[in-house]
Amino acid sequence: QLQLVDSGGGLVQPGGSLRLSCAASGWTLDSYAIGWFRQAPGKEREGVICIGSRGGMTNYAASVKGRFTISRDTANHMVYLQMNSLKPEDTAVYYCVARRLGIDLCTLSTGFYTNWGQGTQVTVSS
Repeated sequence: QLQLVDSGGGLVQPGGSLRLSCAASGWTLDSYAIGWFRQAPGKEREGVICIGSRGGMTNYAASVKGRFTISRDTANHMVYLQMNSLKPEDTAVYYCVARRLGIDLCTLSTGFYTNWGQGTQVTVSS
């Protein structure tokens, strides 16, 4: 069973950058679609970005396209979310997600993913 542990959240000023990390254990990541979701207070959880198991497909929420990047380090069992030009509306708890999949596909649908991290808080404020 793949387990995910999120880290790297914190307080950052508007316009700043932050990199979130997700450590995977229990399985290798190279056969998993991976992604990041977030949930702001009083709002539903939403998909932010994802990448297919072979890296040939990525999907972005319109609100983060051009600012957020997802990457994976399969050898070290890590997933990263690089966030640039952060805005106050990016404030949320961020979750790393994964699903074992034999094809190069990912979606931003909550129900698609079977494995979730515990979440890490990101606050964008001056």
